[in-house]
Parts: sequence; structure tokens; C-alpha cells
Amino acid sequence: MPYLSKIPLNPRRRAAVSLLSSPHRLHAAILAGLAVQPVTERVLWRLDNNTQHRAEVLVLTESRPSWEHLVDDAGWPGADGGTPLIADYRPLLERIALGREFAFRLTANPVQSIPRPAKPSEQQTARLKQHTDDGTRTRGFRVAHRTAAQQLGWLLGRAERHGFAIPDATAAPPAPGLQADGQPPTAGPAVSVVNRDILRFRKHPDAPRITLSTATFEGRLTVTDPAALRTTLLEGIGPAKGYGQGLLTLAPLHTNETGRG
Repeated sequence: MPYLSKIPLNPRRRAAVSLLSSPHRLHAAILAGLAVQPVTERVLWRLDNNTQHRAEVLVLTESRPSWEHLVDDAGWPGADGGTPLIADYRPLLERIALGREFAFRLTANPVQSIPRPAKPSEQQTARLKQHTDDGTRTRGFRVAHRTAAQQLGWLLGRAERHGFAIPDATAAPPAPGLQADGQPPTAGPAVSVVNRDILRFRKHPDAPRITLSTATFEGRLTVTDPAALRTTLLEGIGPAKGYGQGLLTLAPLHTNETGRG
């Protein structure tokens, strides 16, 4: 049975600062909330850090978790609004139906695969050298999409396989008498990149540095394949899921919504 949790963290506490600065440490703390160890189930999570005084971690697990350790170390133990929320995810999955529209939010690691990077990193250079030395063929390298346009194209290009489409957003109504052919004007796909970031961290002090280029998308979607979308909600989109990428969340769509997202 899947569960979706929302865990408030206090960015002013030392333990929270440590977790929020490293997706690797935060991932380990999340896995510590599951009773069956080592963890073999799929775990998706996302950090929503919208204000300097509050951060929220959304976590999707297959089993019911406990977040007392995170609250005690990095949250607001005993305070109003400091208790994690844990909800059964099945009611949402059951509402997924062909043609239904939802608002959505997704933080992902948009990448492409290329034969050889123009500016290889230390790890990529070592891998290229290894394949040159042993004569084996090099698999493609994952390279991040850097611009907002590229990141939007990455999402739009994957929507169909993940069971949804992103409809056109309607623009503001034109002045009277300027409406063309009775059709509402459009303003492109109903999705925006609302945040872009580059995460740099190490698993261990002497480990190679990991760099992730991330994009947060908000918008609305239409269900085109309910089974595929349910799978997407449970398994995520794109790479780097262990580092807080790929969790797609849905919300009811306001009936008067006509613009982006």
C-alpha cells in the first residue's frame, strides 16, 4: 500500500542544515524511516524549499513509514504544524481516469544521452580512458539540459509515454472585436519551469563530486493512459531518483484555471 508523506523541517536547526545541503544525507535519513532494512522498496522524494524559514520533504513509500527521527533532529517536535502528514495514496490513484485534468508539480533531472561530452568531467574522463585502454565501446554519457527551453522540451517529449499530455494554456482574453475565428488565444503548453538549480555534493568527503542540474515544473496535465500514469506516479520520471528527483505529484485543478499551471 503506497503512502505519501509531507515532513516539515526547520532550516534553522543544525541537523536540518546538514540534511538540506546534501541529497545523499537526506536520502539516507529518509530510508531510516522505514522499518524493513535494508530498504528494497521504491522510495521517491522531493524537497520543496519555498521559504527560508521552512522546508518540506514529500516522500512516497510502499510501506507505512515513521518520521519521528527527522522531527526530533531537524523539525519542530511538539509544535503546531510540525507533525508529519502521512496519507494513503490509493484514493488518488483510483481517481486517475482517461481525460481527467490535474494540476501537477515535478522536480526532475532533465538529461540527454550523447556519445562523448564536449567538456568531460573527471569521472567521464576516467571512463573514456578506461574504454580506450581496454578497447571496449563506450556507452552514451548523460549530459544535463541547461536551458529552460531544453528542460521544457525534455518533459514534453516524455509526457506521452508516462500517460499524460500537457494541454495548451489559454492567454488573457483579447480586447472586444479582436477574437479570431471564435477560438481562444493560446500561450503555449500549460506548464512552466518555476525553479532551476544545480546541486553539487559528495557522498563522502573523499568521493568525487556529484553535480545535478534540476528543474521544477508546474502546470496542468490531461490523463491519456491511466495505467501508465499510475505507474509514473509510483516510479517517477527521469534519473537521479535517489537524490530527490522524479516525484510527480497531482492536485485538483481549479475550475476557473485558464493560464499556465
